[in-house]
Amino acid sequence: MSDEPAVETPAYEAATAPGVLAPEMPAPQAPAPRTPAPRPRRRGPGPFTLLVLPGLVTLTTVAGFLALTGGLPDDWSPGESTPQDAAGGVDETYGPWLRESADACTVVTPSTLAAQIDQLTGWSNDSATTSGAQGIAAFTAAAWKTWGKDDDGNGRSSPSDPADAIMALGRQDCSLAQEVTGLRTDGTVNGELVDLTLAAYAVGTDAVKKAGGVPAAAQTYLGEVKALFAKYEAFDRQDTSGGGVLADAILAPPVTTLTVTSPYGSRQHPLTGVTKLHTGVDFGAPQGAQVSAARDGTVVFAAMTTAYGNRVVVDHGTIEGKRLQTTYSHLSAIGVTVGGSVRTGTPLGRVGSTGLSTGPHLHFEVIYDGYYADPLPWLAPNG
Repeated sequence: MSDEPAVETPAYEAATAPGVLAPEMPAPQAPAPRTPAPRPRRRGPGPFTLLVLPGLVTLTTVAGFLALTGGLPDDWSPGESTPQDAAGGVDETYGPWLRESADACTVVTPSTLAAQIDQLTGWSNDSATTSGAQGIAAFTAAAWKTWGKDDDGNGRSSPSDPADAIMALGRQDCSLAQEVTGLRTDGTVNGELVDLTLAAYAVGTDAVKKAGGVPAAAQTYLGEVKALFAKYEAFDRQDTSGGGVLADAILAPPVTTLTVTSPYGSRQHPLTGVTKLHTGVDFGAPQGAQVSAARDGTVVFAAMTTAYGNRVVVDHGTIEGKRLQTTYSHLSAIGVTVGGSVRTGTPLGRVGSTGLSTGPHLHFEVIYDGYYADPLPWLAPNG
């Protein structure tokens, strides 16, 4: 039995750049010339020994070094030291700004921002794109007016200041994440929040809404950015959850008997025929059976939707810094209102078959840190 629908454009412009660049270092200052003190004349080695032989020794030494190492590094220059690099070869001083920028929301991570910047400009801060976009995050003047601030406190707000640009990109992304979260909560769109956010950045929220998910026009950009995630994962905070379900986040069964009629995972939708991720678990239950809250929380959505029918979404707050939500769909009736607090076991509504459904059942979802998760490992045994 089932449920949700199958899961375009201010277009982004990617400025080309030769690769990741560290911030420029000031050119070394040449020492002031000095007049050598006069020396007493004495007999010594001839001109060949003094001038030619040391040069030959030096050249021989350098040639041997180059033969062994394959040449000088590309960024080598006399008198300069290479800045220490962090993830992806980016100067480590960018790391704190990426982390602070990502703190604005749970959907966006430092690696997400770093991958976007890499895709947009290759971290080049040297020149504007053909669209007039400037700085490492390729902000147009209009976009900068909306998102730009003097975050590094140097007295100016500029897309050419890397810190300002990183913080502005985080604000923009988190605003888009909030918009697509609302669309997904009410069942208008489907997909992972990170994917939907990046798609909205590429082609606009309206295009995402119209497509019901990631539009075709955003697929190339999305793929290129996601391919860079691993390169910058060192910027992300350490995940203290251990990769599994947290002991203090076990959920109570939402219906009396947990009879699975359609599990979480890829499947062909029984009504649309489209093969895609089934984002939750379908529990078979009689029409009118009580549906209860799986954990204490706040109701953030409770209304009729086209695909999910009557749908309730409960926000359980953050666990280990990551937000946990549960959803309850295809209800025949809703018994709560938005903003209301619920306790574990509080009645939310009744089992039904509203929306895209083939019969009475509960479509139950777990969303952790913006991603759909298989609900079964989260549920307490003996439901």
